[in-house]
Amino acid sequence: MVKKQETKMEMNEEKIEEKVEEVMETPQKEEVKKVITIYDIPGVGAATAERLQESGFSDLMAIAVASPAKLTESAGITEATARKMINFCRNSLDMGFASGVELLQKRANVKKILTGIEGFDNLMGGGFETGAITECFGQYGSAKTQIAHWLCCQVQKLEGEKDPIAIYIDTENTFRPERILQFADGAGLDPQEALRNIKVARAYNSDHQMLLAEKVESLVKNENLNVKLIVIDSLTAHFRAEFVGRGTLAERQQKLNKHMHVLARLADSLNCCVYVTNQVMSKPDQFFGDPTEAIGGHVVGHNSTFRIYLRRGKKNTRVAKLVDSPNLPDGEAIFMVEEFKLNEA
Repeated sequence: MVKKQETKMEMNEEKIEEKVEEVMETPQKEEVKKVITIYDIPGVGAATAERLQESGFSDLMAIAVASPAKLTESAGITEATARKMINFCRNSLDMGFASGVELLQKRANVKKILTGIEGFDNLMGGGFETGAITECFGQYGSAKTQIAHWLCCQVQKLEGEKDPIAIYIDTENTFRPERILQFADGAGLDPQEALRNIKVARAYNSDHQMLLAEKVESLVKNENLNVKLIVIDSLTAHFRAEFVGRGTLAERQQKLNKHMHVLARLADSLNCCVYVTNQVMSKPDQFFGDPTEAIGGHVVGHNSTFRIYLRRGKKNTRVAKLVDSPNLPDGEAIFMVEEFKLNEA
């Protein structure tokens, strides 16, 4: 009887696998549709279209998900005209519900940037995921910036991608090209070529930081870059310094929320990995457990797809703890920061 039950279970498992393969292989019906551009939007002339493109609204989707106030500010049009444009774009696009099969097929385009550390990669479900925001927070010296530099090299080894580029928005003057040369050597890359494939910009305040993030899309189109990694080190440094006191908390969170939404849109539209580092604070009123807490509150927490807490371990090791993920269990990975690479502990 036991053998018969085991045989039935094996047969059921085989049938389930066959069904999944059938679903993935079944071609979806596609209708041939005319490609509509922003020049086809009623009431949009050449001058308005140019202003929209300069502001980053280069396709219907960008306009469809924009607010009337943003379009009014960017294109110099009335709010009524902006609403008509948004409604036209929404009606022209398929912005309704999608089946689970379609989402499963879309997930097949997700790539994983490997760290080369088996424990870390397993913790992240195979590596740092494209199309998502990964936040690493921890005290100084917990290897947040080291991981950022290492990912800038590892993304250049991404399979199936031609000339993948990393963009590094530096808010704390922490980017070091010398470190890239060391890591590139450890990753088996040409050091000079690795440096050329990293575009670095220094952000001097929160507004400049937000502007640089908004300009990434136009940079990609103007220079035809295959951006697969966007690093912001660190996300909250300028916001923390500029908005001091409880009276400015609401304004700070609103700006942070807008910034995170821009990053989420970039991750989705470019199918790239967005890696942000975050500072921490200590809660003096907490008597039990770890008093360390990330800056940015719920705004940063809710907008980050994956959250990793970094801390120092024993004997110069670092501990990465996955504290939030939509599909992965909590866990920890131990690694070491060496001269030429991040390695197993």
